[in-house]
Amino acid sequence: MKGIVLAAITVTTWVLGIRHFGGMQSLEVVVFDWMMRSRPDSGVDDRLLVVEINEVDIAQLQQWPPSDRVLAQLLQQLQQHQPQAIGLDLVRDRPNPPGYEELVAQLQQPNVIAVTSIGNINQRDRVAAPPSIPETQVGFNDLPIDPDGRVRRNLMFASNDETTLTSFSLQLALIYLGNQGIYEQLTEANEYQLGQKVFAKLQKNSGGYQAIDSRGYQILLNYRTSGSIARKISITQVLQGDFEPEWVRDKIVLIGATAPTLKDLFFTPYSAAEHGKQMPGVLVHAHMTSQIISAVLEEQPLLWFWSEWGEYLWILAWATGGVIVVFYIQHPLALGGSIIALLGVLIGMSYGLFTQAGWVPVATPALAFMLATTAGILNKVQLSWQQQQMVMKLLGQQTSPEIANALWNSRDRLVQSGMLPAQTLTATILFSDLKNFSTLAEKKLPEELMAWLNPYLSAMTEEVLNHNGIVNKFTGDGIMAVFGVPVARTTPEEIAQDAQNAVNCALVMGACLQQFNQKWQQQGLPEVGMRIGIFTGSVTVGSLGGKHRLEYGVIGDSVNVASRLESCEKKRQPDLCRILIARETLEYLQEDFQVESWGELILKGRANPVEVYRVIRRNS
Repeated sequence: MKGIVLAAITVTTWVLGIRHFGGMQSLEVVVFDWMMRSRPDSGVDDRLLVVEINEVDIAQLQQWPPSDRVLAQLLQQLQQHQPQAIGLDLVRDRPNPPGYEELVAQLQQPNVIAVTSIGNINQRDRVAAPPSIPETQVGFNDLPIDPDGRVRRNLMFASNDETTLTSFSLQLALIYLGNQGIYEQLTEANEYQLGQKVFAKLQKNSGGYQAIDSRGYQILLNYRTSGSIARKISITQVLQGDFEPEWVRDKIVLIGATAPTLKDLFFTPYSAAEHGKQMPGVLVHAHMTSQIISAVLEEQPLLWFWSEWGEYLWILAWATGGVIVVFYIQHPLALGGSIIALLGVLIGMSYGLFTQAGWVPVATPALAFMLATTAGILNKVQLSWQQQQMVMKLLGQQTSPEIANALWNSRDRLVQSGMLPAQTLTATILFSDLKNFSTLAEKKLPEELMAWLNPYLSAMTEEVLNHNGIVNKFTGDGIMAVFGVPVARTTPEEIAQDAQNAVNCALVMGACLQQFNQKWQQQGLPEVGMRIGIFTGSVTVGSLGGKHRLEYGVIGDSVNVASRLESCEKKRQPDLCRILIARETLEYLQEDFQVESWGELILKGRANPVEVYRVIRRNS
């Protein structure tokens, strides 16, 4: 468990480092956009009306920007139907005659809001003419743009050392709310409040953000709908009176350009799903106005965030989950399915919180989770490799692929405290020895003898492995091989297969020796015979020795019997490779081999006779 915690903390620290330097922000806002688009659509806000200036209007006006008189007539026509507020999202920092005085008169109406730009914050008197327009009727229409070019924030106030400006959308909302007796104030924590609704200030690291310009007083823009935010009519329709008075009465009317050629367009969270389509600025301001009013009057929640420490714990929890799932789930398919399922849980929980106006990191904990699972899998692979090397080292010899696979599948049971625990099982033991080897050894130098012996031992070892046995030890020219270890064989069929493998291996070893003899005779060396003893019975296997030397031990009376079968009746060598077995092995051979009975023999060191048979060949 300590390792799990350490791994989770390490991954979390690394991911938080990436996040701190803004490395995750681009992914987080992409997920934010997806969740924004996937929410239930709230539809049109019927408290708003948008008077758009489209390409057809520009063609009919035959000039851009429209003259002061055209705008004065537009405002006058709208005022006749008693809107609560009118916002003119067109910068009029200089006269555009004719009709300048007419426009000034309309702009001075208390429910009209004109716009300025933050770039002119020290020259507000140039926003709209004449300068006598009250400050409370001027709002900036600049929009905060994220690093990826999208509008996700609502800048409510902007200021320098001397001046504070209110946004265009907030000015419109204040008129509407003021008509209902709702006014602005500051809380004790210096947060902005309208009525009972507190607008918590967006920080540079709120939600998925980590590196944004958070100057001024900002909140996250909670878009109302992917479609049209409000009913739209054209400036031409208004000038011609081609609209219903109810569309204007008691509404907030926003006037602005939607014509693409005027380039008052912005990317939003919906652009990715609309082939890069941009939203006109006047519609973005409409979303902002609607958000403020809905939050105050309808108790629509503003987007909220966890504290920085809350996000740290959230990310750490998912990193820990990634390590735990790898630690406890062993099967690859189950592990893969669990990883996918948990990522689905992360996305589902995050989306569920988002539907309740909570924006929590998604990409960052997902990365932490995936890195933790990857690290866990790599650690498991490395640990498995180390365990495998340990098992093979403890075993003392290479094994066949079949045995290695069985051994590895049982590694948790076999490996305890760096040793193979002792276990008693039924196995077949094979001893082989070369006849006349001592005579040959006397005539060769040790170096020559080693060069002669190694190819022979290598070939015999390969045959043992091919028959699913292990070579337990070499005794000079002698070999001790075991069939049925280290994983216990539990059924009679399995034990019989081990016995048959041992006898088949002995026959192949004899054929292999014949090939070596032909080669040695060409080198002027004498012919060498082989004796093999095979016995099937109970043995105890496990690690023998201490920390300085360990070997895979196979002990028991069955080992002694196999060794005595190899060495008994040495003068009786009817063929090149003499293979002797006892009845205990013959019972498992199922008449697959032709044998010759040698009767009951007293083997060295044993009081009771053993029924001995010589294997001649395998029955075809």
